[in-house]
Amino acid sequence: MPLWRTKSFWLALSVSWLLLILLGVFPLRLAVPPGPPPGRSRGWPHWLDAAFLQSFSQSETLPEDATQLPRAPQGSSCTWGACFDTSKCKGNVLKIFAHSPAGTTTEAHRRILDSLEGSRYYALSPAEACLHLFLPSQDQTCGPLPPHWNGGRNHLVLSLYPAPCTRLGQAMVAEATPSLDIFRPGFDIALPYLPEAHPLQGGAPGQLQQHSPRPGATLLAVAEEKGRWRTTDTHASTCPWGKHCEQDPGPHQTHPGETLPNATFCLIPGHRSAASCFLQALQAGCIPVLLSPRWELPFSEVIDWTKAVIIADERLPLQVLAALRDMLPSKILSLRQQTQFLWTTYFSSVEKVIHTTLEIVQDRIWGTSAHSSLMWNSPPGALLALPSFSTSLKDFPFYHLQQGSSPESSFSALIWVGVSGEPLLKLIQVVAGSRYCAQILILWSSEKPPPDRWPETTVPLTVIEGRRKASDRFFPYSDISTNAILSLDAHSSLSTSEVDFAFVVWQSFPERMVGFLTRNHFWDEASGAWSCSAEVANEFSMVLTTAAFYHRYYHTLFTYSLPKALRTMADDTPTCVDILMNFLVATVTKLPPIKVPYGRQLREAVPLAAEGPGPTPELQPLAQDCFSRVAAGFGHMPLVASRVRLDPVLFKDPVSVQRKKYRSLEKP
Repeated sequence: MPLWRTKSFWLALSVSWLLLILLGVFPLRLAVPPGPPPGRSRGWPHWLDAAFLQSFSQSETLPEDATQLPRAPQGSSCTWGACFDTSKCKGNVLKIFAHSPAGTTTEAHRRILDSLEGSRYYALSPAEACLHLFLPSQDQTCGPLPPHWNGGRNHLVLSLYPAPCTRLGQAMVAEATPSLDIFRPGFDIALPYLPEAHPLQGGAPGQLQQHSPRPGATLLAVAEEKGRWRTTDTHASTCPWGKHCEQDPGPHQTHPGETLPNATFCLIPGHRSAASCFLQALQAGCIPVLLSPRWELPFSEVIDWTKAVIIADERLPLQVLAALRDMLPSKILSLRQQTQFLWTTYFSSVEKVIHTTLEIVQDRIWGTSAHSSLMWNSPPGALLALPSFSTSLKDFPFYHLQQGSSPESSFSALIWVGVSGEPLLKLIQVVAGSRYCAQILILWSSEKPPPDRWPETTVPLTVIEGRRKASDRFFPYSDISTNAILSLDAHSSLSTSEVDFAFVVWQSFPERMVGFLTRNHFWDEASGAWSCSAEVANEFSMVLTTAAFYHRYYHTLFTYSLPKALRTMADDTPTCVDILMNFLVATVTKLPPIKVPYGRQLREAVPLAAEGPGPTPELQPLAQDCFSRVAAGFGHMPLVASRVRLDPVLFKDPVSVQRKKYRSLEKP
């Protein structure tokens, strides 16, 4: 066939194919928006799956400021390898020294410094620091640079709000809502835009339960100026959004009276000033729909925003609405649940935002030993899953289901000894008689020397001397060989059957605490603070560590994750250790502990527990004060109440004793 006929054939075929597309015979499906330009960071969500996207004709035009691709930062070729010296970083924890800003210290600066002091990252001097933190002035001048500047190398310039002067030399920049044309992927860190009144610690929980749309409720909320929202009729034939959020409210303008949007989707315009609406949508459980955003999503280096956010093309309003209306309920639920997880874990307080920033830097230093994507993007989150404990997910108590692994079949008994006495020898024999016991460790804190001879046992027995502080009870001793720990006080009195059954229960709930003696928390209107009740009742929210099973990972969290002030409180007031451990585990799991039955002998032995770290049954004013102080230190109340008690089958049923697996539970 001649060449001109070949060309004519292909031209006619192309025209016919295009005509069929325009007539709708073969729907055209486009990827919206186009793929990111080279150098962009990973983790950005793409537009809705093709299954949700209706056919459309791309006839609209973008605004002038949206037609240009992001530009590379001018005057900066910094990358992680070129501008950061990892040889200065030693040990398992990133150490930072915070330089106070020159001039008047603002409230924002004080909040940042407060969140760092007492944390595991804090360094007392510049010499021991791997990273130097510089807080720029909020006026129009850069101000004097701190000592040891070294051209900005190993420095992090941090600003919770957009600042006029942040990019200095070779320093990394952690800035609120950076624009795409100046952000350096893999080097800079994008922060969320925080309101001035954002809490320092804890923070309000997500509002998905309170604001969950009912049938017939609003589908869309549209962000407007100064953090306000309006609902819109999704059946309108015109574009439901216009130019909203164009006036930046600024960090000093707050709107405490504003309510969070009660809708399924929150439409947020793409310009930077609209970023102040982003956190409101996350907290409300309203799925953010970002319209051609021109700013970097917060912590996009580690957070997989495809699981919580939708990126839409603002040129296609009708197609966006159609796709949102047709989205499957299961997909909507998944996206909304992820907004709640991300809000609670990384954004609900200033402290969490700062610590997330530092964890990203530490992950860069550690490389292959850093958090995995699963740790960052599934509960309990990277801040509560320390890679220093293990790089294998199956070693953590809360990932065993995802990994398809099963808890171990044995436990280590950890017995705290405040004074020596006969009950200890009996307790050792009872615990060693358990078919699940792998070893016994004695934490000897008494001023008297330990005995020369110990009872003969079928399991190894190790004595660890000189542990005088109450927090030593939860130190991650290298001698512990199993994941399961049975924490006991020397005066605890259990039977072997009680130990066996409690361990079997723990194997089904390895992320929780399983114990015998319980306490409950309540809000004391008279004192205006949280308090604790030792009264025996059906409802409970804590179990005493004088007799409880839990995963050994919580020793690592207790020692290396809790603020120094809380650990010091436990040493000064030993009644605090039970409370602290329960708060810590509840923060991780968002679940209550498990209660198992106990006999009369344990009830009678409880008053003697005052000589150990645990609280007495009649809580004294010192213990009540400790409870309120711990709640204040956490910044929120993580404890969850429960009325569930797990009992063995046929326990206390009037049947033949021979049919019961745990017969001795009924013996006095």
